[in-house]
Amino acid sequence: MPEELIVLVDDDNQQIGVMPKPLVHHGETPLHRAFSAYLFDAEGRLLVTRRALDKQTFPGMWTNTVCGHPGPGEADADAIARRASDELGLRVSDLRPALPDYRYRAELLGIVENEICPVYLGVFHGEPVPAAGEVGEWEVLDWAAFRARQDTEGDAWSPWCREQARLIEATGLLAG
Repeated sequence: MPEELIVLVDDDNQQIGVMPKPLVHHGETPLHRAFSAYLFDAEGRLLVTRRALDKQTFPGMWTNTVCGHPGPGEADADAIARRASDELGLRVSDLRPALPDYRYRAELLGIVENEICPVYLGVFHGEPVPAAGEVGEWEVLDWAAFRARQDTEGDAWSPWCREQARLIEATGLLAG
């Protein structure tokens, strides 16, 4: 499997370099490109995942469907399709931007996430088959149940997912 390269960026999201993924996340993680995707089934239910316990960043936390990093020159839609396939064995369609300018910084156990991370909504196809090193569990929930779980379970959910969910609701994109 080829080495995954992460695109390092400046505050204006201009590429300033690349770095092998294992070297990026630490106590002083450089700003880099990422994405978050919230994928829904044909009935409009959201697929949420629990990160594998051995992941370097935010292990064991519940989060949105798929997160990751586009490679150098890779479009976000292609990166989302790649990660959904690799992590969950799923196909993706109908991607649309929800929070195109989202950026965050979060820290857990001395490991920092520092990302310019556009957020997308889309549809998944297939039955999830999680990759053991990536996804520990998964569930399909309607949006209200998802948000209720975040409210009651708090820190069991990734900080970016909690913040993104509130911001997605504010866009009005989930209406209808």
